[in-house]
Amino acid sequence: MTDARPSNDNDKTGDALSEQRFSMLSDIARELSSDIVFPTYFDAILRLRQALENPDLSLTDIGKIIALDPLISAKLLHMANSAAFNSAGRPVVELKTAVAMLGLTTVRSTAMAIAMRQLMRAKSLAQFASTMQLLWEHTIRCSAAARVLAEKLTRVNPDEAMLAGLIHDLGAFYMLYRATQYEELRNRPDSLRHLILHWHESIGISLLTALGLPDEIVNATAEHDRPRLLPSPPSSLHDIIYIANLLAGSQREWLQEMDDATLKLQQEAKTRFQEFLPDIEAITDELQRTLKGD
Repeated sequence: MTDARPSNDNDKTGDALSEQRFSMLSDIARELSSDIVFPTYFDAILRLRQALENPDLSLTDIGKIIALDPLISAKLLHMANSAAFNSAGRPVVELKTAVAMLGLTTVRSTAMAIAMRQLMRAKSLAQFASTMQLLWEHTIRCSAAARVLAEKLTRVNPDEAMLAGLIHDLGAFYMLYRATQYEELRNRPDSLRHLILHWHESIGISLLTALGLPDEIVNATAEHDRPRLLPSPPSSLHDIIYIANLLAGSQREWLQEMDDATLKLQQEAKTRFQEFLPDIEAITDELQRTLKGD
Protein backbone atom coordinates (compact mmCIF):
# COMPACT_ATOMS: atom_id res chain seq x y z
CA MET A 1 0.00 0.00 0.00
CA THR A 2 1.34 3.40 -0.89
CA ASP A 3 1.40 6.34 1.46
CA ALA A 4 -1.38 8.88 1.31
CA ARG A 5 -0.67 12.22 -0.31
CA PRO A 6 -1.86 15.65 0.84
CA SER A 7 -4.89 17.14 -0.86
CA ASN A 8 -3.53 20.68 -0.89
CA ASP A 9 -0.37 22.70 -0.42
CA ASN A 10 -1.41 24.16 2.93
CA ASP A 11 -0.08 21.13 4.75
CA LYS A 12 2.03 22.66 7.49
CA THR A 13 -0.24 25.41 8.73
CA GLY A 14 -3.28 25.71 10.94
CA ASP A 15 -3.94 25.80 14.67
CA ALA A 16 -5.38 22.27 14.63
CA LEU A 17 -2.22 20.81 13.13
CA SER A 18 0.03 22.74 15.52
CA GLU A 19 -2.02 21.45 18.42
CA GLN A 20 -1.69 17.87 17.15
CA ARG A 21 2.08 18.25 16.89
CA PHE A 22 2.35 19.59 20.42
CA SER A 23 0.05 16.87 21.72
CA MET A 24 2.13 14.16 20.02
CA LEU A 25 5.41 15.42 21.45
CA SER A 26 3.88 15.77 24.93
CA ASP A 27 2.49 12.24 24.77
CA ILE A 28 5.86 10.90 23.64
CA ALA A 29 7.57 12.54 26.62
CA ARG A 30 5.17 10.78 29.00
CA GLU A 31 5.38 7.43 27.24
CA LEU A 32 9.17 7.28 27.35
CA SER A 33 8.97 6.53 31.07
CA SER A 34 6.95 3.33 30.45
CA ASP A 35 7.50 -0.03 28.75
CA ILE A 36 7.61 1.04 25.11
CA VAL A 37 6.65 -1.35 22.31
CA PHE A 38 5.89 -0.26 18.76
CA PRO A 39 6.06 -1.78 15.26
CA THR A 40 9.06 -1.34 13.01
CA TYR A 41 8.93 -3.19 9.66
CA PHE A 42 6.00 -5.60 9.39
CA ASP A 43 7.75 -8.20 7.19
CA ALA A 44 10.72 -8.41 9.56
CA ILE A 45 8.47 -8.80 12.60
CA LEU A 46 6.41 -11.50 10.88
CA ARG A 47 9.54 -13.38 9.79
CA LEU A 48 10.86 -13.26 13.34
CA ARG A 49 7.62 -14.58 14.81
CA GLN A 50 7.56 -17.45 12.31
CA ALA A 51 11.19 -18.29 13.08
CA LEU A 52 10.61 -18.28 16.83
CA GLU A 53 7.84 -20.82 16.37
CA ASN A 54 10.39 -23.30 14.96
CA PRO A 55 11.70 -25.33 17.92
CA ASP A 56 14.68 -26.56 15.89
CA LEU A 57 16.11 -23.14 15.13
CA SER A 58 19.47 -22.53 16.80
CA LEU A 59 20.32 -19.56 18.98
CA THR A 60 22.71 -18.33 16.28
CA ASP A 61 19.99 -18.42 13.63
CA ILE A 62 17.52 -16.66 15.92
CA GLY A 63 20.12 -13.98 16.62
CA LYS A 64 20.53 -13.31 12.89
CA ILE A 65 16.80 -12.76 12.47
CA ILE A 66 16.52 -10.63 15.61
CA ALA A 67 19.17 -8.38 14.05
CA LEU A 68 16.54 -7.36 11.48
CA ASP A 69 14.42 -5.61 14.12
CA PRO A 70 15.87 -2.51 15.83
CA LEU A 71 13.47 -2.45 18.79
CA ILE A 72 13.83 -6.11 19.80
CA SER A 73 17.61 -5.82 19.42
CA ALA A 74 17.65 -2.77 21.69
CA LYS A 75 15.48 -4.43 24.33
CA LEU A 76 17.59 -7.60 24.40
CA LEU A 77 20.75 -5.50 24.74
CA HIS A 78 19.15 -3.72 27.69
CA MET A 79 18.32 -7.07 29.32
CA ALA A 80 21.89 -8.28 28.85
CA ASN A 81 23.12 -5.18 30.69
CA SER A 82 20.72 -5.61 33.61
CA ALA A 83 21.85 -6.82 37.03
CA ALA A 84 19.82 -10.00 36.60
CA PHE A 85 21.93 -11.19 33.66
CA ASN A 86 25.15 -9.20 34.04
CA SER A 87 26.35 -9.46 37.61
CA ALA A 88 29.88 -8.50 36.56
CA GLY A 89 28.60 -5.15 35.32
CA ARG A 90 30.68 -5.15 32.16
CA PRO A 91 28.82 -3.21 29.43
CA VAL A 92 27.45 -5.36 26.62
CA VAL A 93 27.56 -3.39 23.37
CA GLU A 94 26.86 -6.01 20.70
CA LEU A 95 23.84 -8.14 19.96
CA LYS A 96 25.75 -11.39 19.49
CA THR A 97 27.10 -11.22 23.03
CA ALA A 98 23.71 -10.20 24.43
CA VAL A 99 21.99 -13.16 22.81
CA ALA A 100 24.63 -15.58 24.08
CA MET A 101 24.37 -14.22 27.64
CA LEU A 102 20.58 -14.41 27.74
CA GLY A 103 20.37 -17.92 26.32
CA LEU A 104 17.92 -19.60 23.98
CA THR A 105 14.90 -19.77 26.30
CA THR A 106 15.03 -16.14 27.40
CA VAL A 107 15.76 -14.81 23.91
CA ARG A 108 12.98 -16.87 22.35
CA SER A 109 10.32 -15.99 24.93
CA THR A 110 11.24 -12.29 25.16
CA ALA A 111 11.48 -11.75 21.42
CA MET A 112 8.22 -13.61 20.82
CA ALA A 113 6.37 -11.52 23.41
CA ILE A 114 7.65 -8.26 21.89
CA ALA A 115 6.97 -9.39 18.31
CA MET A 116 3.39 -10.33 19.15
CA ARG A 117 2.75 -6.92 20.70
CA GLN A 118 4.32 -5.27 17.65
CA LEU A 119 2.11 -7.23 15.26
CA MET A 120 -1.01 -6.29 17.21
CA ARG A 121 -0.16 -2.61 16.72
CA ALA A 122 1.06 -2.86 13.12
CA LYS A 123 -2.35 -2.51 11.45
CA SER A 124 -2.49 1.19 12.27
CA LEU A 125 0.60 1.75 10.13
CA ALA A 126 -0.84 0.33 6.90
CA GLN A 127 -1.12 3.71 5.19
CA PHE A 128 2.58 4.37 5.88
CA ALA A 129 3.72 0.95 4.66
CA SER A 130 5.99 2.23 1.89
CA THR A 131 7.64 4.77 4.19
CA MET A 132 8.26 2.08 6.81
CA GLN A 133 9.84 -0.17 4.19
CA LEU A 134 12.13 2.59 2.92
CA LEU A 135 13.16 3.42 6.47
CA TRP A 136 13.87 -0.24 7.26
CA GLU A 137 15.92 -0.67 4.08
CA HIS A 138 17.91 2.44 4.99
CA THR A 139 18.44 1.05 8.50
CA ILE A 140 19.72 -2.30 7.24
CA ARG A 141 22.11 -0.66 4.78
CA CYS A 142 23.38 1.72 7.45
CA SER A 143 23.98 -1.24 9.75
CA ALA A 144 26.00 -3.00 7.05
CA ALA A 145 27.97 0.16 6.23
CA ALA A 146 28.79 0.75 9.90
CA ARG A 147 30.17 -2.76 10.25
CA VAL A 148 32.36 -2.46 7.16
CA LEU A 149 33.70 0.99 8.09
CA ALA A 150 34.52 -0.11 11.64
CA GLU A 151 36.30 -3.22 10.44
CA LYS A 152 38.26 -1.61 7.62
CA LEU A 153 39.15 1.80 9.04
CA THR A 154 39.04 1.85 12.84
CA ARG A 155 39.56 -0.12 16.02
CA VAL A 156 35.86 0.14 16.88
CA ASN A 157 34.16 -3.22 17.47
CA PRO A 158 32.41 -4.07 14.15
CA ASP A 159 29.54 -5.84 15.94
CA GLU A 160 28.95 -2.79 18.14
CA ALA A 161 29.02 -0.54 15.08
CA MET A 162 26.53 -2.79 13.29
CA LEU A 163 24.13 -2.63 16.24
CA ALA A 164 24.47 1.17 16.47
CA GLY A 165 23.67 1.41 12.76
CA LEU A 166 20.64 -0.82 13.22
CA ILE A 167 19.10 1.31 15.97
CA HIS A 168 20.23 4.80 14.89
CA ASP A 169 16.79 5.65 13.46
CA LEU A 170 14.63 3.96 16.08
CA GLY A 171 13.20 7.39 16.89
CA ALA A 172 11.81 7.69 13.34
CA PHE A 173 10.05 4.30 13.59
CA TYR A 174 8.59 5.35 16.91
CA MET A 175 7.37 8.71 15.61
CA LEU A 176 5.66 7.06 12.65
CA TYR A 177 3.78 4.78 15.01
CA ARG A 178 2.80 7.59 17.36
CA ALA A 179 1.65 9.77 14.46
CA THR A 180 -1.00 7.24 13.46
CA GLN A 181 -2.87 8.13 16.64
CA TYR A 182 -3.49 11.71 15.47
CA GLU A 183 -5.95 12.31 12.66
CA GLU A 184 -4.39 15.56 11.45
CA LEU A 185 -1.01 13.88 11.02
CA ARG A 186 -2.45 10.73 9.42
CA ASN A 187 -4.10 12.87 6.78
CA ARG A 188 -1.12 15.16 6.18
CA PRO A 189 1.92 13.00 5.33
CA ASP A 190 4.02 15.96 4.21
CA SER A 191 3.60 17.54 7.62
CA LEU A 192 4.41 14.21 9.25
CA ARG A 193 7.63 13.87 7.26
CA HIS A 194 8.57 17.41 8.23
CA LEU A 195 7.95 16.61 11.89
CA ILE A 196 10.03 13.42 11.75
CA LEU A 197 12.88 15.15 9.96
CA HIS A 198 13.23 17.77 12.67
CA TRP A 199 12.50 15.67 15.77
CA HIS A 200 13.49 12.05 15.14
CA GLU A 201 17.08 12.45 16.33
CA SER A 202 16.32 14.08 19.69
CA ILE A 203 13.40 11.75 20.34
CA GLY A 204 15.59 8.83 19.30
CA ILE A 205 18.22 9.79 21.88
CA SER A 206 15.52 9.98 24.58
CA LEU A 207 14.08 6.66 23.44
CA LEU A 208 17.40 4.82 23.43
CA THR A 209 18.21 6.26 26.85
CA ALA A 210 14.81 5.15 28.16
CA LEU A 211 15.50 1.67 26.76
CA GLY A 212 18.67 1.56 28.86
CA LEU A 213 21.26 1.28 26.10
CA PRO A 214 24.94 1.97 26.88
CA ASP A 215 25.88 5.64 26.67
CA GLU A 216 28.54 5.09 24.01
CA ILE A 217 25.94 3.65 21.62
CA VAL A 218 23.33 6.30 22.42
CA ASN A 219 25.84 9.12 21.95
CA ALA A 220 27.04 7.63 18.65
CA THR A 221 23.60 8.17 17.11
CA ALA A 222 23.46 11.88 17.99
CA GLU A 223 23.34 14.33 15.08
CA HIS A 224 23.76 11.52 12.57
CA ASP A 225 21.57 13.40 10.07
CA ARG A 226 23.10 16.88 10.51
CA PRO A 227 25.16 17.76 7.42
CA ARG A 228 28.82 18.48 8.25
CA LEU A 229 32.30 17.75 6.96
CA LEU A 230 33.24 14.10 6.63
CA PRO A 231 35.65 12.93 9.38
CA SER A 232 39.02 12.23 7.82
CA PRO A 233 39.78 9.60 8.79
CA PRO A 234 36.88 8.29 10.92
CA SER A 235 38.05 7.21 14.34
CA SER A 236 35.03 6.91 16.64
CA LEU A 237 31.68 5.14 16.65
CA HIS A 238 30.06 8.56 16.25
CA ASP A 239 32.09 9.17 13.05
CA ILE A 240 31.17 5.75 11.71
CA ILE A 241 27.41 6.20 12.18
CA TYR A 242 27.47 9.60 10.50
CA ILE A 243 29.31 8.28 7.43
CA ALA A 244 27.29 5.04 7.32
CA ASN A 245 24.08 7.06 7.38
CA LEU A 246 25.24 9.01 4.32
CA LEU A 247 26.32 5.87 2.47
CA ALA A 248 22.92 4.32 3.19
CA GLY A 249 21.00 7.37 1.94
CA SER A 250 20.13 9.88 4.64
CA GLN A 251 16.71 10.53 6.16
CA ARG A 252 16.23 13.52 3.90
CA GLU A 253 16.07 11.09 0.98
CA TRP A 254 13.29 8.81 2.23
CA LEU A 255 11.49 11.80 3.72
CA GLN A 256 11.60 13.44 0.27
CA GLU A 257 13.27 16.59 1.59
CA MET A 258 16.67 16.35 -0.05
CA ASP A 259 18.82 19.46 -0.39
CA ASP A 260 21.96 20.28 -2.35
CA ALA A 261 24.23 20.14 0.72
CA THR A 262 23.10 16.63 1.65
CA LEU A 263 23.31 15.39 -1.93
CA LYS A 264 26.86 16.72 -2.18
CA LEU A 265 27.88 15.04 1.09
CA GLN A 266 26.36 11.72 0.01
CA GLN A 267 28.25 11.79 -3.25
CA GLU A 268 31.47 12.76 -1.48
CA ALA A 269 31.06 9.88 0.97
CA LYS A 270 30.38 7.36 -1.81
CA THR A 271 33.41 8.60 -3.73
CA ARG A 272 35.78 8.60 -0.74
CA PHE A 273 34.67 5.16 0.48
CA GLN A 274 33.98 3.65 -2.93
CA GLU A 275 36.21 0.63 -2.33
CA PHE A 276 33.97 -0.50 0.53
CA LEU A 277 30.64 -0.25 -1.31
CA PRO A 278 30.72 -3.86 -2.64
CA ASP A 279 31.23 -5.23 0.88
CA ILE A 280 28.39 -3.06 2.18
CA GLU A 281 26.06 -4.32 -0.53
CA ALA A 282 27.07 -7.93 0.14
CA ILE A 283 26.16 -7.66 3.83
CA THR A 284 22.94 -5.80 2.99
CA ASP A 285 21.97 -8.57 0.56
CA GLU A 286 22.71 -11.20 3.19
CA LEU A 287 20.42 -9.45 5.67
CA GLN A 288 17.70 -9.19 3.02
CA ARG A 289 18.01 -12.92 2.34
CA THR A 290 17.66 -13.61 6.06
CA LEU A 291 14.34 -11.78 5.97
CA LYS A 292 13.16 -13.98 3.10
CA GLY A 293 14.34 -17.13 4.85
CA ASP A 294 16.82 -18.05 2.10
